[in-house]
Amino acid sequence: VQLQASGGGLVQPGGSLRLSCAASRSIFSINVMSWYRQAPGTQREWVASIRSGGMTNYADSVKGRFTLSRDVDKNTVYLQMNSLKPEDTAVYFCKAVRGVKTLYDYWGQGTQVTVSS
Repeated sequence: VQLQASGGGLVQPGGSLRLSCAASRSIFSINVMSWYRQAPGTQREWVASIRSGGMTNYADSVKGRFTLSRDVDKNTVYLQMNSLKPEDTAVYFCKAVRGVKTLYDYWGQGTQVTVSS
């Protein structure tokens, strides 16, 4: 599975951005698609996930501000980020987990999100 992340940029605190993660195959064939982020000098942290059945989960730090959605025709998952804070600044990565008995991880390239006035 190849993943193409996009949509990052510079935004003021309180602003919004929408990240996209386009997969090279049907997202129904992917067990879970997730977003992670990594700020300078920190470990990569999980942000949110959406399962093939549509169930979503969010980290406490983004719950109520970030929303996952998907377009199955475009094989794309979106992360709508509202009420952005400076602490949301990071490189955001999308990840796909696919498999039955054996699970495989696939990562996209990162997209930079900077929240600053």
